[in-house]
Amino acid sequence: MAVRKIITYPNPILRATCREVLELDGRIQGIVRDLMDTMNHYSHSVGIAAPQIGEPYRIICVDVSRSPHYKKKNHGLIVLINPVILEGDGEKTTREGCMSVPDFVGYVTRKRVVLVRGLDPSGREVEIEAKHLEAVVLQHEIDHLDGILFIDRITSPSSLMRREELVSKKI
Repeated sequence: MAVRKIITYPNPILRATCREVLELDGRIQGIVRDLMDTMNHYSHSVGIAAPQIGEPYRIICVDVSRSPHYKKKNHGLIVLINPVILEGDGEKTTREGCMSVPDFVGYVTRKRVVLVRGLDPSGREVEIEAKHLEAVVLQHEIDHLDGILFIDRITSPSSLMRREELVSKKI
């Protein structure tokens, strides 16, 4: 349908708890298509949540196969409506960034493996066990639905750095 503008911090929609989707009507299907179109437009993006395009609904898209290092270690395109993390195991600390906080990156500790339940776009309930980057991205995007940004979860203030520093240091 359309590539939408990415909402950036400090826009208040990024801090709001999103509404549960109660009916998979045409409006919700349009938001799903716009999320996919917008994620695909930004070649570096491996995930996006509805509030990032200004929609206060519990919908996410994740596709870590877009990352050159994870082409085969994932489920491909995941679209989840009303996603919930059921279980998590282990820990992994990685550097994260976000299209909604475009100038910064930082280290965040998340679960290494997660079991997530939600609805697919047809309304069918699905459960996905994700590992490594896919687990991290699912947690990151689900956080968006609760008004939580990666900058709220950084391991320490000193781990937050400007993206331009990262490029200049080639980290």
